[in-house]
Amino acid sequence: MENVKRATLSFEQEYQQKLCTAAEAASIVKSGDYLSLPIGVGEPTLFVRELAARKRELFEVVINQQHPLSPDFFTEDSAPHIKVNSWFTSPAARNAVQKGWTDFVPNNFNEGPRLLREYWPIDIAGTVVSPMDDHGYFTCSLAVAYTMEAVKKAKKVVVQVNPHAPRAHGNCHIHISEVDYIIECDEPLQELINPEISPIEEAIGGYISELVEDGSCLQLGVGGIPNSVCKALLHKKDLGIHTELLSDGMVDLMLSGAVNNSRKQTHRGKTVATLALGTRRLYEFMNENPRIEMHPVDYVLYPHNIGKNDNMVTINATLEVDLLGQCCSESIGHLQYSGTGGQADFARGANISKGGKGFITAASTAKNGTISRIVSALTPGAAVTTGKNDVDYVVTEFGVAKLRGQTARQRALNLINIAHPDFRGELTEAARRMNRI
Repeated sequence: MENVKRATLSFEQEYQQKLCTAAEAASIVKSGDYLSLPIGVGEPTLFVRELAARKRELFEVVINQQHPLSPDFFTEDSAPHIKVNSWFTSPAARNAVQKGWTDFVPNNFNEGPRLLREYWPIDIAGTVVSPMDDHGYFTCSLAVAYTMEAVKKAKKVVVQVNPHAPRAHGNCHIHISEVDYIIECDEPLQELINPEISPIEEAIGGYISELVEDGSCLQLGVGGIPNSVCKALLHKKDLGIHTELLSDGMVDLMLSGAVNNSRKQTHRGKTVATLALGTRRLYEFMNENPRIEMHPVDYVLYPHNIGKNDNMVTINATLEVDLLGQCCSESIGHLQYSGTGGQADFARGANISKGGKGFITAASTAKNGTISRIVSALTPGAAVTTGKNDVDYVVTEFGVAKLRGQTARQRALNLINIAHPDFRGELTEAARRMNRI
């Protein structure tokens, strides 16, 4: 016991030695440096603000990051000083990516750590962490993803300690010996408040829930359709979760008893994810919760690891799908809107899983009913996020179209049947012109 006390004291001393202001941490960045920052809520906000404040002192600094939060680097005049390689185009980065002020890195989410390891230098890595425990460990629970790889490779590591950040189980622990600079921050974490579920989202969620069997293992994102699915699954039994993103809807499923992870083939009894985004309720539920494990994205989203769980059910959204089943889920024509994320990884994982089902969802129309999301051919320049060979089911508010194992003719007919009635005629004519039906 005495040795433990001495070790704890030593960790506290090391902590105090590395404690600094955000401005002091940002001052270590020099021209030509490459930085890696985490996805979403894991972004160390104080460090980023101070770095932005001195951006005109710097030239050719590059930040690699999935889904950036800060808007400070996404202006035309920032590009020569600090430029972000956006690995998933967030609302903050979207305009800058489309105008060429910020670059975009095509990737499948599971490949993030390997791409950092093999293709990009990392001079500085930064992340939000939970407070240090008695053994000298922080956890990067909110955005594990590629953070562990960045910390391992970086020459310098900056952590922003936030008491609101949950301490998590899993492979998400960073030891104080790996850290160079410590910033303390008591700001509330960014929250995502779920809007009301629309009738269209409720219909889509209802169709999917009917095809989810007791004992299935789930992957869900955020938004109206995943929330609708969660609500519709509250009466199910023995569900599991192996997902990219942990959300408030999943908290409801765990608290209701619908999710107990008892039938999973891997991490039985545990909910597994690689990042979290939701309300304070979610973050508090995660804290020291032994039923939840957070792991790096190259483990969680590796398709064969996804497929190890039987009856894997994956649910992801798309912007448009053509009559062969190709899904564009990240661009509007050639304009990058978001990114591939984990959609392709989970589509492939569901196909590997025994009894797995992969759902691609969309409202049947966009722009107040003037545009069909089911199209005869993708918009010129559109990125194919999930290929025709990987798509299993497509769901709109008009029903479910089974594509996997179907012929091109069957696919076209099934998709036309779930298109908005206003567009079924022209889709049928287009399919005939293409000799699809």
